[in-house]
Amino acid sequence: MMRDRPTTRPATARSTPNGGRDPMNSGNPPGLDLERLRAHLDRERPGLVRGPLHAELIEGGRSNLTYTVDDGTARWVVRRPPLGHVLATAHDMRREHRVIGALHPTSVPVPEPVLLCEDESVLGSPFYVMEFVEGTPYRTAEQLTPLGPERTRRVVLNLVDTLVELHAVDPAAVDLADFGRPEGFLERQLRRWGKQLAASRNRELPGIDELHEALGKALPLSPEPAVVHGDYRLDNVLVGADDRIKAILDWEMSTLGDPLTDLGLLVMYSEQQETSDSPITTTSGAPGHPAPSELIERYAAGSGRDVGGVAWYTAFAYFKLAVILEGIHYRFTLGQTVGAGFDRIGEVVPVFVESGLTTLRKG
Repeated sequence: MMRDRPTTRPATARSTPNGGRDPMNSGNPPGLDLERLRAHLDRERPGLVRGPLHAELIEGGRSNLTYTVDDGTARWVVRRPPLGHVLATAHDMRREHRVIGALHPTSVPVPEPVLLCEDESVLGSPFYVMEFVEGTPYRTAEQLTPLGPERTRRVVLNLVDTLVELHAVDPAAVDLADFGRPEGFLERQLRRWGKQLAASRNRELPGIDELHEALGKALPLSPEPAVVHGDYRLDNVLVGADDRIKAILDWEMSTLGDPLTDLGLLVMYSEQQETSDSPITTTSGAPGHPAPSELIERYAAGSGRDVGGVAWYTAFAYFKLAVILEGIHYRFTLGQTVGAGFDRIGEVVPVFVESGLTTLRKG
């Protein structure tokens, strides 16, 4: 999926489906001074590093920067904000480190955190280090297809089961009771994305205001709050050789809130069919990929939650994605975004708007 902030970046230490990674630099990649990193690790975790450090910047990221680092015998992952001026609230290293640290002792698969550094004199910004997890991120139906229908089905159902595990965690039991503000969560989310739309509005976009207004009028009553990932889908996890989810990655948007927002996003992505000329990529077209209805039923059976209102959450996911893509289109028209596919982003925004309206009407 091509995305701006909440969309495509190969997060955390992940291998590609062909087993390789895309090295940007085996010396000092942009934003990572290995000498300073080594000195800091030696101070804070004596004996952790046993040889000279080498690093690779994982390509594709448009948000936080992710590197694999190794000393010849062991590997880790380093995460830091993008280079240049950034909003601390949008690239909060402490927050990411905190949530994976809280969840690691649970059954939820996350990388083990190694350390958090908030001293900007080390790398120029806060950063954290975590374990390297072997696994594959599947981003397209083409990458998933070689697994065959049976394994593809198993992988996607495991994705749903892992989401159930995440939402079953008691925030207070893992010291995350203050990780967000569940009260009024949906109202704030809708207001936030409405403001985001206003900031990138430079053309007529039929239906977008109607969708925003309709979502506001039909706000559901949220269930008990849970730890919400915020961008939960197949290319934000690592899948092991046994088809199980080995690690959930990219916790930038995590908070305490309505768990059905994660389900709605997952359903929305599972409804999308990739076409040869579309800049949007999904895995839903792979043979064996479960239908959205089966994902919903699987989640309901595992979580025990009432999913009768999932249409609203799916429509909200369409609205968010439409806003994100419209923002990308807006920056493209200003010459601020370049690259393959960006010239076609504007064409698909109305499709997501219409899908959101259709989903809400049917719900």
